[in-house]
Amino acid sequence: MKRDLSSLQHPTNCSDSGGRIVLLNTGALITPEDLAMIQAMYSRDPRSIFDHLSKLAVSGSGKFMSSFYVGYNHASIGDCGTITLCLENVSMLVAKAVQDWMLYSGQEGSTRYLDFSKQPFYCPVDNESARAVLESWRAFYLGAMPRLEKYLSEVYPKEVGEDEKVYNKAIKARCFDILRGFLPAGSTTNLSWHGDLRQTRDKLLYLRHHPLSEVRSVADAMETLLLATFPNSFSAKRYEATEHYIDTWMKWGYYFDPSRDPNQGRNFLTTGIDELNTYSVRKVGFDFSILRSQYSLELGTRPPKTELPKIIGETGQASFNFLLDFGSFRDIQRHRAVYQQMPLLSLDYGFHPWYLSNLSPELRSEAEVLIRDFVNASSSFSRNNDLKPVDFQYFIPMGFRVPCRVTGDLPSLVYLAELRSTSMVHPTLQEIAKKMGQSLRNIFRHKAINLTLHIDEGDTGRFDVRRGTQDIVVKP
Repeated sequence: MKRDLSSLQHPTNCSDSGGRIVLLNTGALITPEDLAMIQAMYSRDPRSIFDHLSKLAVSGSGKFMSSFYVGYNHASIGDCGTITLCLENVSMLVAKAVQDWMLYSGQEGSTRYLDFSKQPFYCPVDNESARAVLESWRAFYLGAMPRLEKYLSEVYPKEVGEDEKVYNKAIKARCFDILRGFLPAGSTTNLSWHGDLRQTRDKLLYLRHHPLSEVRSVADAMETLLLATFPNSFSAKRYEATEHYIDTWMKWGYYFDPSRDPNQGRNFLTTGIDELNTYSVRKVGFDFSILRSQYSLELGTRPPKTELPKIIGETGQASFNFLLDFGSFRDIQRHRAVYQQMPLLSLDYGFHPWYLSNLSPELRSEAEVLIRDFVNASSSFSRNNDLKPVDFQYFIPMGFRVPCRVTGDLPSLVYLAELRSTSMVHPTLQEIAKKMGQSLRNIFRHKAINLTLHIDEGDTGRFDVRRGTQDIVVKP
């Protein structure tokens, strides 16, 4: 049945950096703060939910929330009311900053579905020469798309019996997989952030002290909007010592810097653009005696598409170091059950060769010249525009590699390795996931423990026409 949603008013605000923030209004008569209040009443009042609804109808939730949530710091009350924020025309770096949170829930626009002939690029400095650098990447991306599509159709001709529409979508998906590496991190995107009142407020504490001014601007716009809409949940007193502590850490410790670890920093390449990547098992901290005595059955008999029981996480963690292009880091960052630190996008680790090797010879030559000229001019460009390393990120294509460290318990690492090892995953991340799976196999084999892993054993990066079925379409 068709519904008229035109009367719904969605509170909106714009950041100084040009992003638009929309607080989605579902039209519900019971607001997020109301939801929090009536659930919290259970903790002190044994009466029925219908009694609490009657009280809500008379008195509302405002006084309750300001008194018992903000005023008395009953933070768990804020877990019971959820909100959805929509961020539009913000850079890839803002999206990653918002999503850098183990409690994040939401969705982000795929580069496969963004029209980069129209999509704005965020430029941290206001001059034509800086914008021209961003536009040079756009020009290559748009000009290469039809040429690459033709080339890939010749490299991967349609097989007998394959559906033509699915095949054409798979070829386009491959084009997007390759050319996304040439999009700068200043490319803008849209994303949603769905969370409860408490974790939204907690995350904003970090966002308002972020090293990037664009992120701080978006955080200010979100806070202004939330304070106006939910004053009883977002008007808490700020403590100067806490603000200073978070601000100091965000300035020096937010970005992952391998050099801070004297034993592991050497595992990351700083030269050698032709090297594919580095990869190492940084640390293994599993209690193998418990794994062997209590969980051997669960480890050895797990069927496909089934997760390990979460309790096995009590047996410890392992860490992995590797280089990965920033485009694929965006994908692995979606795994909230593992610990990851945001890397600083730079030129230090080179451009991932996979993107170049999958271009036609002519396009590869053009891309190599474009990258070489960009790298050679980077120092003078940053100096002339007074760009700090954090701001230079906007101009760097997402095919450049960043140092990554993933730490997790066994269930979360097994889930990551299996999910990201399939041919549906971008090849640069698929390769890392397979290496993680093989490392886990070797570790447990050495300890004489049978660990069943359902890893895709096919060739990494092979063309799979089934990519053409990964779409959101209207059912006939």
